[in-house]
Amino acid sequence: MFLGAFLDAGLSRKALTAELAGLELDYKLVVRRVMRGAVAARYVDVRLPGRRAKGKGGARGKERRFRAIERLLRRAKLDAGVQERALAIFEALARAEAKIHDVSIDEVHFHEVGAVDAIVDITGAAAALALLEVGSVTASPVALGSGGTVETEHGTLPLPAPATLELLRGIPVVPAHVDWETVTPTGAAILVSIVERFGPLPAMTIDSVGLGAGEAREGPLPNVLRAVIGRSGGAGADRVVLLETNLDDLVPEHFDHLMERLFEGGALDVSLQPLQMKKNRPGFLVRVLARPSDRDALARILFAESTAIGVRVTESDRIVLDREQRRVQTRYGRIGVKRVFDPDGGVHVSAEYDDCKAAAVRSGAPLREVLRAAEEAGRALD
Repeated sequence: MFLGAFLDAGLSRKALTAELAGLELDYKLVVRRVMRGAVAARYVDVRLPGRRAKGKGGARGKERRFRAIERLLRRAKLDAGVQERALAIFEALARAEAKIHDVSIDEVHFHEVGAVDAIVDITGAAAALALLEVGSVTASPVALGSGGTVETEHGTLPLPAPATLELLRGIPVVPAHVDWETVTPTGAAILVSIVERFGPLPAMTIDSVGLGAGEAREGPLPNVLRAVIGRSGGAGADRVVLLETNLDDLVPEHFDHLMERLFEGGALDVSLQPLQMKKNRPGFLVRVLARPSDRDALARILFAESTAIGVRVTESDRIVLDREQRRVQTRYGRIGVKRVFDPDGGVHVSAEYDDCKAAAVRSGAPLREVLRAAEEAGRALD
């Protein structure tokens, strides 16, 4: 469904096939237009020799263990970014399966048909994002079917499949009000590995829309996955959480380490504010701005690396300007810059301080001259 949606939205089938050829697997990618309810969508099937169609029999019996799949992906002739993303998705899937079946990740195996399906689906998803130069991905809360069952290599399992639920820990879900499988473990692994934020459609200028078809199912909505591709510009919007804790016994010199750990954990910003607390004790307010999906991980860091015994959490909307990180060449070497685009089309450039400081020390030039050179180069990019 993911590949179908992106092919429908304009992904070149020729470019996708060329990238997937690096896997050196024996399969055929069958793509056709189908109707799902009242809408037309693109259906993608991964055919193996001797297999007539998805879910209709064919070669069976052979298995591939996760480590063998990992080796296959590492030796595949793929773009480096595609390879790393595919490995990350497959590892997320394997770790969920290992936990559900109480085995080590080395013991996780996939049936031959399912393994090739998953390899092509996962690598194709990574390739699609790279070929379309997608910078960030958001998704609506995940709609899950429940009440039915699904047949697997491990027997009959309830829906949602246990591995799907394991992968979706910490992800917002909503009921799909159907008794069939709306999200497979492979689909869940792709989602949790590529999506930066789950919520409403972000502000953008829409360039294309694609529909990827699943199996024909009865339900209140067509069984399709919709991909909306667009460009951000000016002010956008997202959701953030603010984590706060008051501390009256934090050793100030330890804050540097706490801040580093929080940024490593995904914090968008961290600040420390002096307070006068009860019984006239001097203290500090620690504030951490983060994506909602990183809330629990950052709270654990606050508990582990500070004296916090409680953390307040507030979620809110945020209006943000579009920005990008680039590296520019200057006479002092390559330096990172941040370019921010305002609603009127203006570009504001700020140089990365650590890069400029290192270049100034290395060259013996004044820091302000290095900063000026980097920002001039950043403004000249366009």
